Amino acid sequence: MIGGGAVGSACARELALAGRSVLVIERGTPSGEAWRAAAGMLAPQVEAVEEDPLFELGLAGRERVAELAPQLKESTGIDIQYWQSGIARIATTPARANELKARVAWQRQQGHLCDWFDEAEIRARWPWLGPSLGGMWASQEAAVDPIRLVEALRADAVRLGARFITDTAIGIERHGDQVTAVTASERLFAGDVIVAAGAWSGRLTGLPRPLSVEPIRGQMAVLPWPPGVPPAIVFGDGGYIVARGADAVVGSTMEPVGFVPEVTPAGVAQILAAVGALCPSWAQFGVTRTWAGLRPVSPDGLPIIGREPRLKGLWYATGHGRNGILLSGITGQLMARMLAGENELEHLHPMRPERFWNW
Repeated sequence: MIGGGAVGSACARELALAGRSVLVIERGTPSGEAWRAAAGMLAPQVEAVEEDPLFELGLAGRERVAELAPQLKESTGIDIQYWQSGIARIATTPARANELKARVAWQRQQGHLCDWFDEAEIRARWPWLGPSLGGMWASQEAAVDPIRLVEALRADAVRLGARFITDTAIGIERHGDQVTAVTASERLFAGDVIVAAGAWSGRLTGLPRPLSVEPIRGQMAVLPWPPGVPPAIVFGDGGYIVARGADAVVGSTMEPVGFVPEVTPAGVAQILAAVGALCPSWAQFGVTRTWAGLRPVSPDGLPIIGREPRLKGLWYATGHGRNGILLSGITGQLMARMLAGENELEHLHPMRPERFWNW
């Protein structure tokens, strides 16, 4: 396994649970890792659009994390702070209100719990928000602490027999049409290799096709959560607010700047402008912390999950973009099933690796 972030650790846990021998190669430098910069929302409903190929997978991912929360706490003692709070998406323009109403209608037609709140209902539930034209409410949406989630997945994977080493994977070795090893500071032999290296996945040598994953920087900030205000998670145009303890985690940017996980004044200003549009009174709060991560994004925005048809034993679990935390647990399950010989499921067809560079 190349990569020990949220997706890689979830895959390692599931494979170890299935009785496989698992070695995870982690990068020696944590700077820029997407999971360290995630807000931890499990929000497939408020983020999806109609006919989104990720919608059903996202719902399954949300349910999988909900299942994992008590299991991981029992087996590792780590509380991933799973919190099913519901999430609101606020409309501040007529165009956004019409879009969200259509989204609510479509999801309700599919049998999903979802509601439209008018302006008065939004004001009654979240009086601290600024003016709105109503909003979408998804009561089943949730959140976790992403750091604790990865810590728990790793700890449970180790408990089940997986090994984690700190090294930098350089490339894949092959003999004919079969994977044989991963090149790092030494040659690590393996009959199956899963690439789950996030934004760095495409930098591996020896791949049979270019791996279309590029880093997109996401900057984040923390404000103090106001005393007396009930915790909540709220989306607006271009930003969101997530309560986590005494903090309000706010974000985020999407910047194609290469491997530069730096916080910039312009990025923080963009985040604060989006937060100010949601809640003008919060403009007075000072930023207490900032950070940035590099999200692994594919050209079509979908993950790359499954077997590499040009090289036996090579698998991909990468390109999850903003959805690495949401899809971590379900990706781990799917990879374990595929390595056990099960056919790829129909809903994974849009994520197949050969959709890129297939000549």
